[in-house]
Amino acid sequence: MQVPLYQAKAEFFRMLGHPVRIRVLELLQNGPRPVRELLAEIDVEPSNLSQQLAVLRRSGIVVSVREGSTVSYALAGGDVADLLRAARRILTELLAGQSELLAELRQGEPRGAHREAAPSP
Repeated sequence: MQVPLYQAKAEFFRMLGHPVRIRVLELLQNGPRPVRELLAEIDVEPSNLSQQLAVLRRSGIVVSVREGSTVSYALAGGDVADLLRAARRILTELLAGQSELLAELRQGEPRGAHREAAPSP
């Protein structure tokens, strides 16, 4: 039985749903990186990074290349970089909208309203 497309998409986004995986993908947008460079950029234990890289590799999002004793990782295709750029644009728009709303709320706020009112005598 075939999985519905919406379910496959949900599983894909769940796979992306880890901060270390997202950071790895961001770093790989600029080209292949050896594991030691990824470790220097991401504040995690080597075993945790290895586990997250394995998830990305099994999903087909990244590929690994061994050159001697050095293992490097690269994005399997450019679509992932496009997805990360789209996510950045969406978040930028959302946060800009929130800051505009916050500014509007603050403009309509009476002076001193953010402080607790003094008790009446």
